[in-house]
Amino acid sequence: MDKEKMLSYILDSYPYPIVFVDCDHVIRYLNKRAEYHYYQERGYRNLIGKSIFACHQNPKSVEMIKSTVENLKNHANEVFLKVSPRNERIYIVPVRNENGELVGYFERFELNLQK
Repeated sequence: MDKEKMLSYILDSYPYPIVFVDCDHVIRYLNKRAEYHYYQERGYRNLIGKSIFACHQNPKSVEMIKSTVENLKNHANEVFLKVSPRNERIYIVPVRNENGELVGYFERFELNLQK
């Protein structure tokens, strides 16, 4: 099994959406749960290759994402964004190359067990 296929299987086994976005804010990957969430539940289509701002059009959201990514470029770690209406905590996680440079980021969701 090649490495790319193995990583895809691993990410697809995660029970929450994972959306990887490059530094130009272009969506490059959705795991199976993210495809279901955005395509089936929210009605989007063909998000791969489109701007993350096609989903997040609210000016406040756009500014929050851009500001967070600027912090990630300056070596910030994972950033908590908010708790969703589904009671999921949403984070933006940096993805860095071997030199520590930001190559993109992903939205990570997890059940919020604290109330």
